Amino acid sequence: MVNLNDFKVLCALDELNNPSVSQRVIAQHTALSLGTVNATLARCRKKEYVDANCLTEKGRAALKPYQVDNAIIMAAGLSSRFAPISYEKPKGLLKVKGDVLIERQIKQLHEAGIKDITVVVGYKMEYFFYLADKYGVKCVANPDYATRNNNSTLWVVRNQLRNTYICSSDIYYTENPFSKYAWCAYYASQHVDGQTDEWCMETTSGNRIAKITIGGSDADIMLGHAYFDQAFSKHFVEILEREYQLPETAGKLWESIYFDHLKEFDMRVRRYDAGCIYEFDSLDQLRMFDPQFIENVDSAVLDNITSVLGCKKSDIRDFYPLKQGITNLSCHFSVGNAEYVYRHPGVGTDKMLDRQAELAALQMARDLGLDETFLYEDAQAGWKISRFVPHARNLDVHDESQLARAMHMCRRLHDSAGTLARSFDFYEEGKKYEQLLASHGPIDVPGYHDLAQKAARLKQYADADGFPHCVNHNDFFHLNFILDDDDRLFLIDWEYAGMADCANDFGTFVVCSELSDDQAERALEYYFDRPPTFEERRHFWAYVVLAGWCWYVWALARQAEGDHVDEWLFVYWRYADSYMNRVLGWYEDAQN
Repeated sequence: MVNLNDFKVLCALDELNNPSVSQRVIAQHTALSLGTVNATLARCRKKEYVDANCLTEKGRAALKPYQVDNAIIMAAGLSSRFAPISYEKPKGLLKVKGDVLIERQIKQLHEAGIKDITVVVGYKMEYFFYLADKYGVKCVANPDYATRNNNSTLWVVRNQLRNTYICSSDIYYTENPFSKYAWCAYYASQHVDGQTDEWCMETTSGNRIAKITIGGSDADIMLGHAYFDQAFSKHFVEILEREYQLPETAGKLWESIYFDHLKEFDMRVRRYDAGCIYEFDSLDQLRMFDPQFIENVDSAVLDNITSVLGCKKSDIRDFYPLKQGITNLSCHFSVGNAEYVYRHPGVGTDKMLDRQAELAALQMARDLGLDETFLYEDAQAGWKISRFVPHARNLDVHDESQLARAMHMCRRLHDSAGTLARSFDFYEEGKKYEQLLASHGPIDVPGYHDLAQKAARLKQYADADGFPHCVNHNDFFHLNFILDDDDRLFLIDWEYAGMADCANDFGTFVVCSELSDDQAERALEYYFDRPPTFEERRHFWAYVVLAGWCWYVWALARQAEGDHVDEWLFVYWRYADSYMNRVLGWYEDAQN
C-alpha cells in the first residue's frame, strides 16, 4: 500500500518520465517540501517502487488501483438558461475562444491518458454523433432527459461507474484539470471571496466534504467535474438503484442524492486556482469571458433579431428564458432600452399549427387594438418577435372590471369584419381526439359513451340555432391576457385563432378560467352589454359544455399516450358532465 506522499511522488515520476529529474523539480511538481520528497523517495526505493528516479514495474502496480478507468460527459440537458442559442444547438457544442466546449474537454481527457469516454446525450442528440468518429467516444442516449434531472444520465451508465470522471459538456477549463491517476473521490472547487449563491462546501481535516449549503460567504464552491473512485461508485449505484423509481428522485441532481447520504461517502474537495474553471449560466456571462462570442456565433436566431430590429449582434443582451409553453420556447432579450420576446417554434409545430393563419390573426389583433405587443412573425419558419411587458400580470377573473374588459375585447373581435382561412369546431376536434383515444384500445371509461352521445345531440341543437361564425381566438382564457403597469390589457398567443361559432371563446373562457355559474352569467352580460335572451344564454352555455367535452376527450387521449394532465382532466370532465343535462333540457323542453 502507498500513502498520499508516496502517491504524489510516484505520479510525478510517471508524468515527468526522466531518470535524471532532480528532487527539486519533483518537489515543485508535487507541492511537497524538498525534505518530504527526499524521505518519500527513500521509502519508495526501499519498497522497490523506484529505481534511479524511474518507476519500476512494482511501482506501476502500486499506482494501478488509483488509475482512472474512464470518463462520463453529461450532455443530455436542455440548457434552457442559454436560450435562444440552445434552441438551435446544445450548449456543449458552442465555440468559446476558438474551441468547441465538449471537444476541448475530450482533448484534455485524451492528454491525461483517458481514452474510454462516454457522452450521454438527449436533447438534440444527433448534433453529438460526429464525436464518435472524430474522437472515438461512445454516445449513449438518455431517454428521460426531458422529464428527469441529471440523475437519469448516471442511471443509463451506472454499469460503467468505476474510477470515473463525471464531467459536464459545457465547462471551459483554461488548464487541463485531469490526470491519469487520482487518490480518492473528489469534487472540483474554486474559492470565492464574499457572498455567493453557489453550492458551498465545508470540510473536515483531510478536506473531506462534511456539509453542503446553497449560498454562503468566503467559501469553496462546487464547480466543474467530479471524480468517483471504486468505493464511491459502488455505493452510489446501490443507492441509485434503490431510490431511482421514487417520485421525489426524478427532479434531483445526482449531487442532491449524494447530499442526502453525505455521511456515507468519503468525497474530498479538490481545489483549483481561480480562473481555471468556467461555467457559464447565461449568454451575458459567456460574452464577458469571450467578448467576440456573440459576433462569431453562427445563430439564425440572432440573425432574425438583427434583421427585424436593425441592430447589431453586439447590441443584443439580457437573454433569459421565459416560462415555456406546450408548443413553443420563448426567451427575453433587450436592445437599447427596449425589451422583447423571441418565440421559437417547438418541434413538430409546423404540422400542428397554421402559421399563416396565426400571422393574419396577429395582424388583425394589432389593428383592433387587442394585442399591441406583436412586432413580426415569419410564418414559414414559425418564429416571432413581440414586445416584452415588464411586471406583466394575468387577468383576474374575480375583478369585475377586468372580467368586463375581457368580454368587451371578445365582442370587439367577434364583431370585426375579418376572416381567417382556418376554422375550429369543438365537436369535430373532440371526435378526432376520440379516434386517437380509441387507437389505444376500447374506451372503457365509465360514463364516457353516454356523455359522448349527449354531446352529439347537443351539437345538433346548437348548430340549428343558426348563430353566426366569426373570428375566434380559440385559446381565450385568463392566462392569455396580460396587463401592464399602465393597466393596459393585451390578448396574446393567437396560434389557434380561426373561424368558429361566436360562442366558442365564451365556452373556452368559462371552462379554462374555471368560472362559477354566477361569474359565467355576469361574463355573458358583459359580452352582450345587456342581459342575454333565453336563446342566447342557452346557445352560449351549450358551448361551455362542448368545450368541456372536447378538452376532456383530449385529456383522456393525452393520458393514454403517457402524458400527465393532472387536475385538468377532472376540470374538463366537470364542466361537460355537470352542465350537459341542464343545457340539453333547455333545448328539449322547448320542443315539447
